[in-house]
Amino acid sequence: MTEIKKAVIPAAGLGIRFLPVTKAQPKEMLPIVDKPVIHFVVEELVKSGIDDIIIITGRGKRALEDYFDFAPELENYLKNFDQSNLLKSVEEILNNSNIHFIRQREPKGLGDAILCAEKHIGNEPFVVALGDDIVVSQEPATKQLANVFNKHNSSIIGVEEVPKQSVSSYGVISGSKVDENVFSVKDLIEKPSIHEAPSNMGIIGRYILTSGIFDCLKQTRPGHKEEIQLTDALKLLLKNQNIFAYKIQGKRYDIGNKLGYLRAIIDFALQREDLRDDIKNYLKEILS
Repeated sequence: MTEIKKAVIPAAGLGIRFLPVTKAQPKEMLPIVDKPVIHFVVEELVKSGIDDIIIITGRGKRALEDYFDFAPELENYLKNFDQSNLLKSVEEILNNSNIHFIRQREPKGLGDAILCAEKHIGNEPFVVALGDDIVVSQEPATKQLANVFNKHNSSIIGVEEVPKQSVSSYGVISGSKVDENVFSVKDLIEKPSIHEAPSNMGIIGRYILTSGIFDCLKQTRPGHKEEIQLTDALKLLLKNQNIFAYKIQGKRYDIGNKLGYLRAIIDFALQREDLRDDIKNYLKEILS
């Protein structure tokens, strides 16, 4: 059994869809009530046994580094007023993992961001977790993928069933079912039309990849907007290695679009004892 201990979180994107707030605030730091999006992603990795996490950042993303750092002055202030529990969740992450930051010099796409981590990853298999996808599940999504990886010892892509009319917003796989929720991938198509889509299995922001992906990324030519697409590199990898897809069990929130972000805020607020009743009453009031 291969123990996967490293993960890459690409978080260097410009956040165009959330302008103007992302002009000065990383999209990954947008709050879901009182925790930033990326907190949930890192928390999932730590709960899955990943203790070596590389976050790929870009210019204007310093807030990510500040968030995942100890803050002695604030900690002492909260302790003095008996409120030290307010920082407990982020401190638990810091105490149970090593978080590193690598800067992507130019916004050249997801594939290039992952390539920035090559020297740190070496020849090991590793997780890629996109910083704007939250998955709520009993067993962490990354741990689900790791279980499949250990059975097949091949790269694993996280997928979910998406509405037919939405396939053009996703990378889509074609493949054959080999186990419960597991598919052997035959091809990947980036953002196909409804008529071109071979299935409704859309790729979401969780992967476990073998180190062979790095050579494939180096061979991948820039595509739309001069960006290196991970899907194109995976198609190259598929020529030499098996790739599997796993339908992740849980509820996914796509924080990359505004509706997904707003849904996450409402759902997470409704799960909190300190907010649930007030939120329910407010929703009844405005919807009546």
